[in-house]
This record gives sequence, structure tokens and C-alpha cells, in this order.
Amino acid sequence: MKLNNQTAVVTGGSRGIGRAICLALAEAGANIVFAYRSAEKAAEELCGALEAKGVKAAGIQCDVSDFEETKGLIEAAGAFGGVDILVNNAGITDDGLLMRMSEESYDKVLDTNLKGAFNCMRHAAPVMVRKRGGRIINITSVVGLRGNAGQVNYAASKAGLIGLTQSAAKELGARGITVNAVAPGFIETEMTNKMSEKNREALIDRITLKRLGDPSDVADLVLFLASGRAAYVTGQVIAVDGGIVL
Repeated sequence: MKLNNQTAVVTGGSRGIGRAICLALAEAGANIVFAYRSAEKAAEELCGALEAKGVKAAGIQCDVSDFEETKGLIEAAGAFGGVDILVNNAGITDDGLLMRMSEESYDKVLDTNLKGAFNCMRHAAPVMVRKRGGRIINITSVVGLRGNAGQVNYAASKAGLIGLTQSAAKELGARGITVNAVAPGFIETEMTNKMSEKNREALIDRITLKRLGDPSDVADLVLFLASGRAAYVTGQVIAVDGGIVL
């Protein structure tokens, strides 16, 4: 699964799942342009780790909900030859019950998680068409497949990503561009590390494999979908969840 001479753009790349994705793609030889919103120190550290693997790397501060800022992000990949792989990983939560949720809370989650992916795809697709190929991978969630109480905004955004993925796959397939979605379950991240031991144990009990996932579990699937080995895979939603939705 070599990606030499290719350039990947990864949003939300400085920490957690996004960081693992950047490292996996760089290990396969891809140059990396990653977007981050505020974690400047983490972005600097990641750039060093990526360059140590012998690839080119750039961290771009970008609010993916802003159409013009995402245009600049995709243009930044031009310095490395233009975007071949796009991974829409940036996402936020702002949980609350439906009857108490503010319009602002709903809008900001949709703007980042769903509109942000559209923005990046809108700017990257013409570049991929000119290159006669490309890989787009959207990071959705099992919450987008099944819903979750207290997360109507997050679930709506992640379910919307699935529709965006499958529609874009139909539009872009004839141009040699594949579009797929990865739906992580509960992964070891800063968010899950803040859970109480009681809630953590109850969660693990619901998972068929009886453990939380590792960011590398998601990154490995993204690497496969970005590679030539997945050239005949498009429009798919693949869960990496340890069997929690069975």
C-alpha cells in the first residue's frame, strides 16, 4: 500500500484519529498537508514527526466551516503537486437534549462536521478531475448510523456525511475518483479518557470485542481506502467499532 509521490490533505490532523491517519499515510510515502484549528504546538510536533519519515509536511491553521479558508487549504497542497487523497476528519461535539439545544449549538456542529467536508470536497474535486483520479475518505461515526440520545446535532452531521459520500461517489466515479466513509465507534482519545471508570466499563460491556478501539485501527482502514488496493471500492460506509452496532 505505497503512496509515494502522492499528497494527502487531512483535516483535524493534529491530534487523535487525525494524527494517526497522517502518520499512517506518511509511513506509506505520502506527503501530508493537514489542517488544525487551534492546537499549534501539537501541529508543530506532528510536522516534525512526519518529516522524520522522509516526506514533506505542512500544518495549515484552517476553520473548515469557512469556504474560502478551505480553498486555501487545498491550494496549499499544490506546493506538493496537488491533492491526491482527501481525508475529512475534522469534527466537533456540543451535546445536549433536543428540547434544550440552541440553534447555535446545532448550527456550529453541522457547519464543522458536514459543511466542512463539503467545502473541502468542493475545492479538491476539480483538482482530482484534472489529475484523472483521487481518493476521498470521510470520517463519519456509528452515531450517524444508529443515532444517540443527547447528540441530535452530531448524529445529523454524521448521517449527512454518509449521504454526501454516496452522492459524490456516484458523481465522481467516472472520473476515477473513489469516495468512501469510515464510521469509527468508541476510540481511545482525549474524550474517552475523560469518562468515569463506571461509564467506561459500561461502554466496554456493550462492545463485542470488549475494548475501545485505537486510533491506529481507524488509520489502517483509511490507508487501505487511500491505496491502489481499494481501487474498486467506492460509495461504502465501513464501521470500525468492535461490533458495537451488531
